[in-house]
Amino acid sequence: MKSKQEELKKLIREIPDFPKKGILFYDITTLLQNGRAFRAAVDLLFEHYDREGKSFDKVASMESRGFIFGAMLAYKFGAGFVPIRKPGKLPAKAFSQEFEKEYGVDSFEVHKDAINKGEKVLVCDDLLATGGTAVAAAKLIERMNGKVEGLAFVIELSFLKGREKLKGYDVFSLLKYEK
Repeated sequence: MKSKQEELKKLIREIPDFPKKGILFYDITTLLQNGRAFRAAVDLLFEHYDREGKSFDKVASMESRGFIFGAMLAYKFGAGFVPIRKPGKLPAKAFSQEFEKEYGVDSFEVHKDAINKGEKVLVCDDLLATGGTAVAAAKLIERMNGKVEGLAFVIELSFLKGREKLKGYDVFSLLKYEK
């Protein structure tokens, strides 16, 4: 009998040389198109933390595919949702944080009033690659005196060793790719 994770992995489309030559892109849109699989992925992420008795005040997710899972998890936890956006997309005062990705440098912003001191935050994204985006998100939350209680990912590309940059954090990945 195959695990739910193995079944979900079959729905991830691999696209070579996207967004540039030498990158193998793991496309979650094929998983999202399957209602049962999408629901299973969200439920498995939720159940991981629910089994541990965890609760969160906020779920923060990075633009744009992280929003899909983060908003669903915020709903399931009865928590607020905090969008972490690319520069210039938030209308109020924001904190900014630069980070390196596997194919360049970028930055994120979050509203200064999005997280209150001491709030427990789950960071959720679709993909853990080099860890740059997750570290930037965690730094933003910590600058606002929030507590990063977990980092959840649908996919982890273990061979890029992003988890190593997240030492000291509780990291959970639903689907892992070794190469």
